[in-house]
Amino acid sequence: MDQNKDNQKKLEIELTPEIAAGTYANFAIVSHTDQEFFIDFAVLGPNMPKTRVNTRIVLTPTNAKRLLNALQENMKHFDNRGKQPTGNPAAPGRPATPYGVGTAKQPHACG
Repeated sequence: MDQNKDNQKKLEIELTPEIAAGTYANFAIVSHTDQEFFIDFAVLGPNMPKTRVNTRIVLTPTNAKRLLNALQENMKHFDNRGKQPTGNPAAPGRPATPYGVGTAKQPHACG
């Protein structure tokens, strides 16, 4: 039992004001190689035939599964509250474009 307590160390996470502000995205492309998953985030708007990736996250397959599980768990909690998604209140006027999912085996160049 004491060994489990030693293994459960607290993790301190620092969140700077610049990062806490977040980066808005209403579009994501997911691709992967044999060793890594890539999630590229961008903003799509009306009459925008082109967009630029503003954030890329690179994950190992194990961490991608952990992210998937965390998102599913949080969505269950959200759904249980009985509220429907309404967009991003921190970004008024942003279009509500659904997230895209790519199936490319190699990451693609964006921008």
